Amino acid sequence: MIENRDALTSTAAREVALDCLEAGVEAGHPRTVIRDAVTLEDETLRVADTTYDLEAYDDLVVLGGGNAAAHVAAALEGILGDRIDDGVVVTDDPVDTERVEVREGDHPVPSERGVAGARHLLEAADAATDETLVVTAITGGGSALMPAPAGAVSLTALQSTTDALLASGADIGEINAVRKHLSALKGGRLARRVAPATVVSLLFSDVVGNDPSVIASGPVVPDESTFDDALAVLERYEIDAPETVVDRLERGVAGEIAETPGPGDTAFERVSTHVVADGMTVLEAARETAAERGYEPLVLSARIRGEAREAATTHVAIAEEVRATGNPVSPPAVLLSGGETTVTIRGDGTGGPNQEFATSAALDLAAGHADCGRDDDRNKITVAAIDTDGIDGVTDAAGALVDGTTVEDPESAREALAENDVSPFLEARHALIRTGQTGTNLNDLRILVVEQS
Repeated sequence: MIENRDALTSTAAREVALDCLEAGVEAGHPRTVIRDAVTLEDETLRVADTTYDLEAYDDLVVLGGGNAAAHVAAALEGILGDRIDDGVVVTDDPVDTERVEVREGDHPVPSERGVAGARHLLEAADAATDETLVVTAITGGGSALMPAPAGAVSLTALQSTTDALLASGADIGEINAVRKHLSALKGGRLARRVAPATVVSLLFSDVVGNDPSVIASGPVVPDESTFDDALAVLERYEIDAPETVVDRLERGVAGEIAETPGPGDTAFERVSTHVVADGMTVLEAARETAAERGYEPLVLSARIRGEAREAATTHVAIAEEVRATGNPVSPPAVLLSGGETTVTIRGDGTGGPNQEFATSAALDLAAGHADCGRDDDRNKITVAAIDTDGIDGVTDAAGALVDGTTVEDPESAREALAENDVSPFLEARHALIRTGQTGTNLNDLRILVVEQS
């Protein structure tokens, strides 16, 4: 899975960190998750604790989108086979399928081919009837991959707004509140299009807290955000959005455009929602691997958020406490965390949240071991951080692996962080982790290996 693993495993601690990363990503892959969450017994489809009699429906259709949507569709085909009559998913990680059409889009900024794919998806939704069972495959990345700009909002306007939001430091809930109100599909609008079909929604959560309305901007779940909320986000982060975007949001606030469907809307009467995988899916597998390798594992949180570089400082501080005092766990230990950090972009470089996390951690580790003259002392804490989909930010790296030897010139690390240009810095130090697209998209995964003194 890790393409450059051999180049990264210079110590036993690094090997353990990579083992934990690989176990977590594999546990969150749709082929693993769907096998555990979805079963077929004769003509009875079971999803978690809910059952559906397939003989009660004329058609079974798979619809959805996101980074891992095609992998979900392929896993569903492996279980349902020719019981699937049709389907469309939009993704940036296509795989071969037999009955579900895979359309390609782009992430994290929407594109014309994503618009075309979303249009085709909506056409398939419109064809559903009250005798249709729709299984939706909704995964992280769906917000960008299924753009469907609404009203007078153009793709160009949506792209510039998305770019500005991603650079602002806004969290995913805030970003998606805006996206929902600029789309003909998000914020429960897909549920309206597919009604009165029965909908089984399979969600792969890449958001802290697993709010279904935030995952891929909630295409088939109720939305409690409003046009007013969306406009407030633009104002809060001083986003200079295109005129058509601001005009749509202002018209929505004035009541000239219908709100996204909220709780109690009839569109959701026949919709059931199942979060089949989330950040803890990944963390639990990584925790088990750490224990198997002889390390005491401790999950710090699956809900880490905020600025990546600041979160790194806190993580390193906990690891240092573990090494120095044995609190809150005795070494050898592996500390794990999930969630999704953000980066407020002030420079013009290349990187991503996990690479900024790793660079900041490496800088802190170097400072903490400045007086150590032996590399084995400086390797007592090893830090790995990746985006489980294999793409950190807009780079071709999943994240990075660092320790106390990574930063030899602290000033260059500080400059890379100041310019948001950490990717070249890490690449020059052979610290980047490369996996390619993994088919998994369940938040970030961070591993801190703490050896005994």
